[in-house]
Amino acid sequence: MKDLLKHTRQLLKAAKSDVIHKTDGQKYAAQLSTIIAWHDHRYYVLNDPVISDVEYDTLFGFLKRIETRWPALVSPTSPTQRIGAKVTGNFKTVAHMTPMLSLDSSYDAQAIIDFDARVRKQSGKKIITYTVELKLDGAGISLIYENDCLVKGATRGDGVNGEDITGNLRTLRSIPLTARFSSYGIDKVEIRGEVIIKKESFRKLNKVRKATGLSLFANARNAAAGSLRLQDPENVSQRDLTAWLYQISYAVDKGKKDVLINKIGNQENAIRLLRILGFNTPEIQKAGSAKEVITICERWNAAREAFLYEIDGLVIKVNDFARYNMLGFTAHHPKWAMAYKFAAKQATTILTAVHFQVGRSGAITPVAVLEPVSIGGVTITSVSLHNEDFIRDKDIRLFDTVIVERAGDVIPYVVKPVKENRPRRARIIRFPLKCPSCGARINRTKGESEWRCININCQAQLKQRIQHFASKQGMDISGMGVKTVDRLFTSGLIQRVPDIYHLHHRQLGSITGFGKQSASKLLNAIEASKTRPLWRLINSLGIDLVGGRTAHILANSVTSLTELIKMSRKELESLPGIGSKVADSIYVYFKQPEHVKMIRELKKAGVKIHNATTALV
Repeated sequence: MKDLLKHTRQLLKAAKSDVIHKTDGQKYAAQLSTIIAWHDHRYYVLNDPVISDVEYDTLFGFLKRIETRWPALVSPTSPTQRIGAKVTGNFKTVAHMTPMLSLDSSYDAQAIIDFDARVRKQSGKKIITYTVELKLDGAGISLIYENDCLVKGATRGDGVNGEDITGNLRTLRSIPLTARFSSYGIDKVEIRGEVIIKKESFRKLNKVRKATGLSLFANARNAAAGSLRLQDPENVSQRDLTAWLYQISYAVDKGKKDVLINKIGNQENAIRLLRILGFNTPEIQKAGSAKEVITICERWNAAREAFLYEIDGLVIKVNDFARYNMLGFTAHHPKWAMAYKFAAKQATTILTAVHFQVGRSGAITPVAVLEPVSIGGVTITSVSLHNEDFIRDKDIRLFDTVIVERAGDVIPYVVKPVKENRPRRARIIRFPLKCPSCGARINRTKGESEWRCININCQAQLKQRIQHFASKQGMDISGMGVKTVDRLFTSGLIQRVPDIYHLHHRQLGSITGFGKQSASKLLNAIEASKTRPLWRLINSLGIDLVGGRTAHILANSVTSLTELIKMSRKELESLPGIGSKVADSIYVYFKQPEHVKMIRELKKAGVKIHNATTALV
């Protein structure tokens, strides 16, 4: 490690050089690829970085500089090549080298005892050693390495065939682009694993989706699976996904002889090998009896809330690979493994009412009011019903008894109504014909799931746009939170975003709770917001499908907001990371006279609408 850190410092020093010769470039390119891969492993696998983000970016930028100068030095396994081109159309179907079977599963500890008895009887052994691993709640994947290089990555699919998502999986820095399998006599290998997302990252992702008017992911598993099927690898790289690998399903040497049974031997060794080669692997424990397995399961069930990722149980496997063929398979699952699943954190309660909320984009969201119920230590009193299709598909009705689920710390979710308990007074939930805030007509565009209020001056939309504009994700106006905006809006002091920049001491003094000091603090924060970076202003506008990352891309692509307003759909779509739907949303937003007028008013009030950094280039 000391040598690698020393080497890192040498490369950071070399990165400051203005002149690089080709011979040095060749040397540095190879060294940088190795060093950056090591730092990726420290950060994304070990969660123990040893350099700052700025230093990492310097190394990465140095490598890009060299490869731009001498394109012949670009290697397919270079860290700069993780993000490839967009996918057009459907992903290609590919066959797995060995079937990705499901696991027989149970919520009952007795099933573990029965499983152990069957294994011992069929193998003719009184004692069997098992491995017990965390069952991560994500999207199943398969990776193939050949000659130490990642050559293919696929979804689970139907277990026999999956979708080729190699380009998307390459963006995950927890997946090595190269691994020294050849050092262990392995020429070609297939590895199984799971792509997951941290609980905290999942919450942030849903928060951004809510802010941009998108439907929320129901759980972390759906978020991971949906992310892997995005058409643009750039977008995948922004989702903070992590890959955990838990099984070597196929391994041969150069002579195509099996290495799995002959050399690796057992699951414990396989996990150890993957860990040595730089992969994320789940914690593994050994057990010599059903009783020991059950004890491990109970211990993890009690501790699962503290884990960074969602886990929905544990996987029990016979440790010895030689017994796999002896025990065999069914058409559905291997007989040498099973899953013990934790009971879902669910509860039943009564849906007493439904309120319809209007978002800043006009989207109307039904929110169910529930009789208070405790799930996982948290009292749940309301839950989003998402949209009309969600209600219809699940046949949820007013006064139904509903099963509500809360996986980890994520938002509550209605699993289904208990139709057997449906009372006579149950009523079909009908969407309003008009906006519940302003009474204007509502509309549902073909292909969309949301009903929207078409009145751009709807009071509910205006207030939420102001809240978003002033929020930490927007212009970050300290002291102008939801409650303050509500008071200012209700009092009539601000009705539109530009009104923020026309507030003064005398006006604020008329509002209860605003003294001289608090008024001065707010006005100073408003004044400071005028010089925020352009990406913040773009993000604060509340354009559908535009979050912080997209706002950065847009800001870095123009010299001013005026230039962005004039861009065509085609020009917008040509920007990195901007797909057709996002481009269309941006284009439509700036074609509305009210929005252009608002931006002109903000500029007149002193808000910076140019990109100072880009303007200097």
